Amino acid sequence: MLSIKKAASSRGLMAAIAALGVLALGIEIAEAQAGRNRSMGSRGSQTYTAPKATNTVPRAAQPIQRSTVQPGMAGRNAAAGQSRFGSSFGGMLMGGLLGAGLFGLLSGSGLFGGAAGLAGMLGLLLQVALIGGVIWLVMSFLRNRRAQQPAVATPMARQGMMGQGQPYANTPAGGFAQPAAAAVPATQPLDLDQADYDAFERLLVRIQDSYGREDIPALRAIATPEMANYFGEDIAENQRKGVHNVVSDTKLLQGDLSEAWRESDAEYATVAMRFSLISTDVERGTGRILSGSSDHPIELTEIWTFVRRPGSNANGWKLSAIQQPE
Repeated sequence: MLSIKKAASSRGLMAAIAALGVLALGIEIAEAQAGRNRSMGSRGSQTYTAPKATNTVPRAAQPIQRSTVQPGMAGRNAAAGQSRFGSSFGGMLMGGLLGAGLFGLLSGSGLFGGAAGLAGMLGLLLQVALIGGVIWLVMSFLRNRRAQQPAVATPMARQGMMGQGQPYANTPAGGFAQPAAAAVPATQPLDLDQADYDAFERLLVRIQDSYGREDIPALRAIATPEMANYFGEDIAENQRKGVHNVVSDTKLLQGDLSEAWRESDAEYATVAMRFSLISTDVERGTGRILSGSSDHPIELTEIWTFVRRPGSNANGWKLSAIQQPE
């Protein structure tokens, strides 16, 4: 152990700096192990809703920080072929302007082709304005005509024949309650049995073991493509740093269900788990331990979400998200 006097010497100072560098590297790598200290993945329509507290994790979970599900995009058809400039009159205008500008650049006449290009651009704007005006007039005419038509016996008009005190939402026509409910992703409670909980425990062990062996194909077989990609990025970063995170002897110590639900295209289960494992960061090539211990296990508590296709059995579960407690 270096004394204070020796540490003050140039050689001692360099040794101390090197030791600090190794320690910092070990801390940085430890934070990247199997997604720990990060909350990532997808939980369907509940991705940005906090999981319910459990006995294992009585405090709140960290919000999802990394996901392919974008906040506020649920229920939107973002990939329907719409232009990024929109489908409104403004979108037509921007598309025309960019088209005229790009044509000018390709033809060597500048962004808008000089005076001739400017005249062409003004002509284009005039045409677009005329088309927009015609569309507006037609839509206004149709709206006015619809407003002037006499009322017909719609389900709303027949409501009085259903009897006093019966709400409209309970009529066979359904009322306005159906469109309002359709705007929210429909979820239903999902019942689990012991086979499902056994599957979660097996997946915990298999995922940690596969990550420790840097077995990407094995991870893709038991995790969603999104989670497998995140694990692959962590492994690639460790390889770049010349470090291997070796994980073994994973054991579930305590676990309980936070929530389980069914959506139209998938079934989800979020489980809080406290587990132990052996985790060491070793230097590639030499096997020198940079952090961790090969003899003493560490304990971790995380919230894992699993997903499967509707109607699948317990063997169909895959890891879809990991969250850390606050």
